[in-house]
Amino acid sequence: MKAAAPPDAAAKPPSKKMAMISAIVAVLVLGGGGAGWYFTQSKGGEEAEETAKPSKKKKKAKAQAPPVFAPLEVFTVNLQPDGEEENMLQTTITLEMLGQEQADLIKANMPKVRSRVLLLLSAKKASDVKTVEGKNKLAEEILEALKKPFAEHDEPQEVNEVMFTQFIIQSQ
Repeated sequence: MKAAAPPDAAAKPPSKKMAMISAIVAVLVLGGGGAGWYFTQSKGGEEAEETAKPSKKKKKAKAQAPPVFAPLEVFTVNLQPDGEEENMLQTTITLEMLGQEQADLIKANMPKVRSRVLLLLSAKKASDVKTVEGKNKLAEEILEALKKPFAEHDEPQEVNEVMFTQFIIQSQ
């Protein structure tokens, strides 16, 4: 017959080595579970976002495309009289667009582009466009005019910026 275990053996605390191994296993299990949750949740979130908002993905792809610059020919117009003084404006404009497709659309509709710009320029007085603020306001007005669709049911053009590369006001 076996002798019963002494009461000291049952009450013996676990060794430090066993406690260290248990702690390491717990950290690995929790870390692995957390990493697994992170990767499954973030991947699913991206897929849901892509399916919910495909237009944002398309716009983001266009935003990553390098800008295309389209220089326009020189514009020379008579400005509206400022009192009795008559002035002439000569300017060169460059347009910035995202993608060659937009640049091709602008080039294909160049008569409409030039007409819109000429009408805006010829309606100004020299005092309206002499200051930096006046030039910035004019650039914004040109930008708005060029973004309007060329045909009735077309989408607006995606022109990002209007830049003056030459700007001369001369008294006549």
